[in-house]
Amino acid sequence: MTTSRGFGTTHIDHTFTVPLDHDRPDDRRIQVYAREIRVTGKAGHDLPWLLFLGGGPGSAAPRPTGGEGWLNRALQDYRVLLLDQRGTGRSTPVDRRLPARIRDPGAQAHYLSHFRADAIVRDAEMVRRTLVGDRPWSVLGQSFGGLCATTYLSFAPHGLAEVFITGGLPGVCATADQVYRALYPKVTIKNAEHYHRFPDDVHQARAIGGYLRDHRVILPSGRILTVEAFQSLGNILGATDGSLRLHHLLEDPFTGGTEPSDAFLLQVDRELAGVAGGPLYYLLHEATYAQGTGGTRWSAHRIRNEFPAFDAAAALDSDAPLLFTGEMIYPWMFDTDPLLRPFRQAAHLLAERADWPALYDIHRLRDNTVPSVAVLYHDDMYLDRDLSLGMTKVIRGLKPWVTTEYQHDGLRISNGAVFEQLLALMHEHS
Repeated sequence: MTTSRGFGTTHIDHTFTVPLDHDRPDDRRIQVYAREIRVTGKAGHDLPWLLFLGGGPGSAAPRPTGGEGWLNRALQDYRVLLLDQRGTGRSTPVDRRLPARIRDPGAQAHYLSHFRADAIVRDAEMVRRTLVGDRPWSVLGQSFGGLCATTYLSFAPHGLAEVFITGGLPGVCATADQVYRALYPKVTIKNAEHYHRFPDDVHQARAIGGYLRDHRVILPSGRILTVEAFQSLGNILGATDGSLRLHHLLEDPFTGGTEPSDAFLLQVDRELAGVAGGPLYYLLHEATYAQGTGGTRWSAHRIRNEFPAFDAAAALDSDAPLLFTGEMIYPWMFDTDPLLRPFRQAAHLLAERADWPALYDIHRLRDNTVPSVAVLYHDDMYLDRDLSLGMTKVIRGLKPWVTTEYQHDGLRISNGAVFEQLLALMHEHS
């Protein structure tokens, strides 16, 4: 255990050993890391715990720099625990070295199947019992962390004192196909809004797409920049500053010549790499919607065919704008990205798996007694608002707040206002 201080807070490192498979606790073990944060002047106070479950899947917990408004507000009332969910950050990592250790693709897929929300919740329960004992704690789930919090309510509500969800309320009965049928139209709207705001970007995007169609372009990371990979930059459009970032990227991609500039390629590489913290994001993204109803079978890739406006070849052969895609995972990503290529066979096996365990218990959610509140972002590009609204009628006692003021990253950019509003809702609960 390591203790450090800064920005008026005390940070304490915790590392826990947990089973890879909680149903086989005597088999392989992995480590899970969490960072405890509390106000230094309140270090001796018996403040309640707030577990933060962040976005992903596959992203480490945020590393505080002192300017996080939601964290500063939370620390007034809680000691906060930032969990590096299994496979991320300082927890036993899942990265390109895994296929070198586990060479059989089937064994890789089996190993990777233990990194979904159900396992994360069971990790959290082991951590809670170690740090807190029998007392329940509070949980704040952002994005994918909200899906995890809903799983927590389903299978271990005895460990929860209260639950806050920000932009992460799932449609618990929705299949992956239903999710993407709902999301592609949302992404279409984001494209239209972007091109309305920056009409010159229509020409710029088509010019880049045409060049990529006719030339092989390798990014500094070794990633192949295909037209489809370029389209995937649209994942950032769901962020508050995403449209502006995309516009700045498209402003002058051919600076000083007829080929994409090094500066443009470097920035594209950064944006593509910044989408996720590691391979788990790509490997298990569709599996977050899988619950024993058949394999996802590259759902986003299949459902895309139902929305021909995203067909890059057809757009470039006509006068149509080139549409950017959103938070969708495609099988070609495991061919073009050198960090994902070693997982290619395992990724296909995971996509075909049909017997995923349930992530939610509808009956228990309908009988929920844990005070729970959630913010739903009206124009969220990553989670369909209507599917989330349906969940507000499933989880007994859940208080929703639907807002047009923020995008999916509202918790991060609102300087604590989103969390403050959720605290007020929770106060009404009590």
